[in-house]
Amino acid sequence: MCTIVPISKTVGANRIVPTVAIPHPLGNPSLTEQEEKSLRRGLVEKALKALETDITEQTVFE
Repeated sequence: MCTIVPISKTVGANRIVPTVAIPHPLGNPSLTEQEEKSLRRGLVEKALKALETDITEQTVFE
């Protein structure tokens, strides 16, 4: 999980899951508590799916 995809690509990360923003990679303080929870859950689920996925090359999971 990363906030700056090009850096992750440069250092050779094989599975890249983009996050929200540099100061708040896994959240958004302007959201309500429920919206924040939903956002975080979605990001974690996406990361877990990335780990489950067989890949042969560097992959960004949008």
